[in-house]
Amino acid sequence: MKKITLVLAAFITAFATASAQEDLLKATAEAAAAFSESAQEEVPVEKPSYWTKYAVFDLGFNQTALWSWASGGYNTATLRIGIDLNANYAKEMATWTNRLQMMYGFLWSADKENLIQKSADLLQFESRFGYQTSPESFWKYTADFTMRSQFSNSYDTYVQGADGKWSGTLKSGFFAPGYMTFGVGMAWDPAPWFSLNLSPVTGGFTFCSIPELRKGYGMQLREPSLDPLIGSNYNSQLFQLGAQIKANLKASVNDIFTYETQLILFTDYLNHPFKYNRVNWDNKLSLLVGKYIKLAFDTWLIYDPIVLITDKAGQNPTQRVQFKEFFSFNFTYTLGKKK
Repeated sequence: MKKITLVLAAFITAFATASAQEDLLKATAEAAAAFSESAQEEVPVEKPSYWTKYAVFDLGFNQTALWSWASGGYNTATLRIGIDLNANYAKEMATWTNRLQMMYGFLWSADKENLIQKSADLLQFESRFGYQTSPESFWKYTADFTMRSQFSNSYDTYVQGADGKWSGTLKSGFFAPGYMTFGVGMAWDPAPWFSLNLSPVTGGFTFCSIPELRKGYGMQLREPSLDPLIGSNYNSQLFQLGAQIKANLKASVNDIFTYETQLILFTDYLNHPFKYNRVNWDNKLSLLVGKYIKLAFDTWLIYDPIVLITDKAGQNPTQRVQFKEFFSFNFTYTLGKKK
């Protein structure tokens, strides 16, 4: 009987010890799981970013100096400042791209010592919203807005007066001219470096804030009976309804050599459609020769059938192709992240 009692006591003791160990292991597992869940909750979840923002700053300088140069010429110096701001949004099938370009340049020449002339002037804003027709498609429904003008007045044919001051013929100014277009249509984006936007319905405004320049920029007389020689008798804006094609291409080789071009064609349904078309063609080539140093060559070509341009003598106003090119040695800096 005594042996049976001892065996039973040993069994009870072993059972109690096993249960205690099991409870301890269970409590330990539960504590570890609770600690793990607490650690996971403390780790912040990074929110997805749908925006890409960056800015490119350029400072260009050119200089020419002559000493006893037999073939002649003048000492010159030019300075150009440029800012290119970009803010692009992309989420699922929707995109929204925004770009603001600003540029201003100065020119000094020894033949006009006390005169600082303007060599470059650009104010341009572009915005396009797009929505893909399907997740795998390169086509998007788009709404496109463009604004283009300049900051300050431009002069030509300078004449020096008896007091030594220079005066010139006013050619353009802030929103003289200025262009705004808004179009709806579709875009084909087969690759990140190429885009073609077709806007069969585009409303365009041409503005001219300086009365004496309105006739040359195609503004219409307010009333046929008014004197056409008085600039204030012309409207300050002109509405056009037409179609627009905009093509953008940007190719880069290891971020060292970059070529960017934009071609915009606009035809007015209300005035000789598909016959008198407005053309804007911009080209930018750059070669990076150091971390912050690059060589840049830019060209601008404009043809606007409603703009009348005179010859060098200020006579014979007619439609002409406008062309400008600029070669510079630039300090450039990019702020933000480019994709």
